[in-house]
Amino acid sequence: MKWIYIAAGIAFVLKMLFLANPAPRLPFSIVEAIAKDSGVSNVVSGIIFRNRLYDTIFEVIVFTIAIMGANFLMANEQPFTRIYQFTDQTSIVLAQLGATVAALVGIELAIRGHLSPGGGFAAGVAGGTAIGLIAITSSPERLQNVYKRWHAATWEKVSVLIFIVLSVVTLSGIELPHGQMGDLFSGGIIPILNILVAIKVALGSWSVVLVFIRYRGLL
Repeated sequence: MKWIYIAAGIAFVLKMLFLANPAPRLPFSIVEAIAKDSGVSNVVSGIIFRNRLYDTIFEVIVFTIAIMGANFLMANEQPFTRIYQFTDQTSIVLAQLGATVAALVGIELAIRGHLSPGGGFAAGVAGGTAIGLIAITSSPERLQNVYKRWHAATWEKVSVLIFIVLSVVTLSGIELPHGQMGDLFSGGIIPILNILVAIKVALGSWSVVLVFIRYRGLL
């Protein structure tokens, strides 16, 4: 039986290496068609937030469940009594500089993600990176206080709800005017969905960072 598996594996590898898989000949450009339908020059954003918006909704929901799971699984653990952080001035300055750059990049990707490479998920990751860099140089209590003062957990949930509502409206066939392709206010609902996803991912990352620092320390 083992030799059958080995032969099947070899045949599969040879098929991938040597058998051609020609692209279908279409009378039109798929990229141009997606750009025309979505009204954005970044066709990746057009696919994510229009052509496969149904999948994107559940990706956002899965990310939300993952954050809730992290909070739930660690709720009964003992917090670290002392958390060691960077103390040398060079590391602190570099981390804060990196956080500033990452935050600015995140804002850029969220606002202009439908015009250039980027988008809501990438913007949220950049924002989460900025928060992580701040976390290794600031006290956890300070981050926790800021998180509560600005009601970040509430805004995270609100962004998810608004995203789902707008997505359902879009899937039902109601769309905003696309505007002029290449302009900042173009693409209909796509720029708004980009910003909502960026807020959700960044604030969710903030929540996870706080949980792991509290119960695992700085890894």
